[in-house]
Amino acid sequence: MRVGIAGYGLAGRSFHGPLLKGCGFEVVAIATSNSTRARQAKDDFPLATIAPDFATLLKQNLDLVVIATANKVHAEQAKAAIAARIPVVIDKPAARTAAETAEIFKAAKDAAVPVTVFYNRLWDSDALTIKHVVRNGLIGKPFRLDSRFERFRPQLNPASWRENEAPENGGGLLLDLQTHLISTALDWFGPAQLVHAQIRTIRGESEDDVLLALKHETGVDSYLSASAIAGNPGPRIRLLGSEGALVIEDLDPQEALLRAGEFPEGGLWKVPTSSRAYIYRGDIKEEIAAQPGNYGQFYLALKDALSQGSALPISEEQVLAVAKVIDKAREINAR
Repeated sequence: MRVGIAGYGLAGRSFHGPLLKGCGFEVVAIATSNSTRARQAKDDFPLATIAPDFATLLKQNLDLVVIATANKVHAEQAKAAIAARIPVVIDKPAARTAAETAEIFKAAKDAAVPVTVFYNRLWDSDALTIKHVVRNGLIGKPFRLDSRFERFRPQLNPASWRENEAPENGGGLLLDLQTHLISTALDWFGPAQLVHAQIRTIRGESEDDVLLALKHETGVDSYLSASAIAGNPGPRIRLLGSEGALVIEDLDPQEALLRAGEFPEGGLWKVPTSSRAYIYRGDIKEEIAAQPGNYGQFYLALKDALSQGSALPISEEQVLAVAKVIDKAREINAR
């Protein structure tokens, strides 16, 4: 399948590019107006056309377009690709609001063009390990989740639009890391109502400390923390159950591997990609075998969906559910 990538920053170069290559797609075009990123794109994919803009990208006889640009143009570019009858992958989040997100999927439905969103964290080792632990009753009945992406970066990165753009322009952690936290919590424990939202802007224009609380219909409460200014970051996962607790301190190594130029050949990693996971029962601590992570599963599932008509890896319902939680968080925080 001939693929074009729009944007060649962190998402385009360190995630989508290597994953597409590893999963058997042909990257034939990359759109970027940044001269440094254009050189990087040519180094990584010497045979690819480097397009100066999105309109030129869409003219490259594509079977798929991957939108890895700034959040503020996701909806506009997705609808342009749909109008050109090209299937679309949008890097998370799909758009800035639930209304923008719904517009994308309405256009996709009207044109009968497949659209999905890259919620890669559903294939992290911690995500797959939680499913394994819950499915096998290893900690009894789960009732409380603490899920975090916390870092300590007290100084803004002037080169990062995510850290410097205002929320209305797509910046901030609510649209960035909280998208991962919300999508995984809903995947693990089902539909939920947002009952608390605390959104802070401390370093500059963008939201850099965001705490959300969800009550799932299954009885689990999820507390989701995304912060760029946590001087003492908590563990990635703590899941409490009636018979113990699952604790996973850190992310698996997939992002580091991708940034280092590695990729899953044939969609499968040849190196270990598991987190270190522990079950606690009071003073008793037991290390368990964590499930290996694999972002390649997203693109393998997408290939099947486009070639065989199977389900897309992330559904419209999943994407809209996350977008509605984000909108609700802004509403609650404003009150």
